[in-house]
This record gives sequence, C-alpha cells and structure tokens, in this order.
Amino acid sequence: MREELEKKDFDMGSMEEVSKPEKIEDFGPNVKVLPSNDQIKELQTILRDKNTSRSDFKFYADRLIRLVIEESLNQLPFSKVSITTPTGCNYDGLKYEKGNCGVSIVRSGEAMEQGLRDCCRSIRIGKILVESDADTHEARVVYARFPDDISSRKVLLMYPIMSTGNTVVKAVAVLKEHCVPEENIILSNLFCTPFAAKILTAKFPQMVILTSEINSVAPNHFGQKYFGTD
Repeated sequence: MREELEKKDFDMGSMEEVSKPEKIEDFGPNVKVLPSNDQIKELQTILRDKNTSRSDFKFYADRLIRLVIEESLNQLPFSKVSITTPTGCNYDGLKYEKGNCGVSIVRSGEAMEQGLRDCCRSIRIGKILVESDADTHEARVVYARFPDDISSRKVLLMYPIMSTGNTVVKAVAVLKEHCVPEENIILSNLFCTPFAAKILTAKFPQMVILTSEINSVAPNHFGQKYFGTD
C-alpha cells in the first residue's frame, strides 16, 4: 500500500506539464539545490536508467543520498568553539549546536537513514508512516514516533522522491501538530518536481527544502528498486 501511494504520488505529478525549465529562484529562497556537476549528473542518470541493476542502483543511490545529507547538515546551526590541538596550539572552529534529529517518511525515506547515521552516528531518528485509505484513497498518517523533545529540535525530514508533495504535506502537518516550528524543518530530498516544489513552498514557506534536482521527470521506481520489491 505504501508503494502504491508513492507511485500514485508520481503518476499525479507526471501529469503536470512543464513547458520550460524553471529557475531555482522561482521557488523562493528556502528551496536549495545541490550545485550541479558531472558526478551528480551521472548519479542521477544511473538512477533513472531502466537497465541499472539493483545492486548498482543501491550503490549509486547511497552515494547521492550521502551528498544530499552532507549538504542538509550545512543547513543546521553551528556555534563557535575554541580547542587546543595535540601540539598545544589554539584553534578557533565550529561545532553543531545540540538538538538535532532525523525523521524518515516510511518506506522510501528509510533509505536515507544510514546516510544520516554515517554522518551523525548518535543522532536520533523518528518515523512517519503515510498510507492510502483502501476506500477513499486519501493519504493519511497511520503511525508517527518521535523523540519526546522533538518540538525543541531541528528536524531533518527525509523523503527521496517528491512528485505532488502530498505525502510530505501530511508528514509536515504531523510535525507541526507536535509543536515543531516550521522553520526548524529541513526536508532532505533526492528528486523533486516543479509541481511539488510549488505546493510545498506555498504551504510551508519557512521550511527549507534541499534536493539534488528539480525536474518534471522523477524516478518513481526508487523505493521498489532500492528495497528489491519491484
């Protein structure tokens, strides 16, 4: 049912025709895209290629996830710190401020959890499960588990593919119900359509969205291919 919801999310989004490429500035200052280079473009190409094997797909997906997570962490607050090196020198540096956590939207969002743990080994990770109602086909949240003090934390919300943004809208609404300020949410994403970007920025203008690409063609098979259920 979760995979059907994610595929449905893509199918609806693919109906949105984009006549010309849109500039990142069109989506506002809180939508950020990884600086494009040949390496990132190659990873995006491999993940879209129908001939990519599952083992290769997972390997290259993990590489792109790591790049997105690393850049997402740059959106978190840092504080200045002074330390002493082994040679006795003083060094003025930076450290993460305390109070960060991750939240993955089950199931495809779970693919990004290891990338976050690889960068922040002790970070706490919550989960949100959004499913489609069998009768009405409406997306609804059926499970949410967070750290008790999530309202005072910065939240990295993880969801790799966004086509309509409907699933993320539901997830953000739940976070806000748990008193998480909108400006404390950073959405970590791999592929986003212009349609989803417009929907999310309109509903949550203070939320930061970090993605590797905004393109009308999204790899809707991501979850099935990554977890081997295709």
